[in-house]
Amino acid sequence: MAKNYIMAGDTINIIAGANIASGAGVQVGRIFGVAANDIAAGAEGPINLTGVYDLPKTAAQAWTAGALIYWTGTACTNVAASNILIGIATRAQLAADTIGRVRLNGAGITP
Repeated sequence: MAKNYIMAGDTINIIAGANIASGAGVQVGRIFGVAANDIAAGAEGPINLTGVYDLPKTAAQAWTAGALIYWTGTACTNVAASNILIGIATRAQLAADTIGRVRLNGAGITP
């Protein structure tokens, strides 16, 4: 193992600017992940950068499996606009669904 190896990178620690609930989407700059547990404001805690999660979905959007999914700051969307790419939909979602299943890509990418 390299002398400068730190970790695999699937999970990283961030400093929470506000209270973050376990399972919530977290954006720090261009990093996007899901809180692994509750993180108090000002505390350091882990966010998962990869994996498949049920996340809040923008209302009135139907998704197809494999669609690119972006983060608006509060919910997932299939509209790129000025949002960051966070992964792909792993199953089709109806427009009426408020939760979407997303496989995280490991980084927030600006389209």
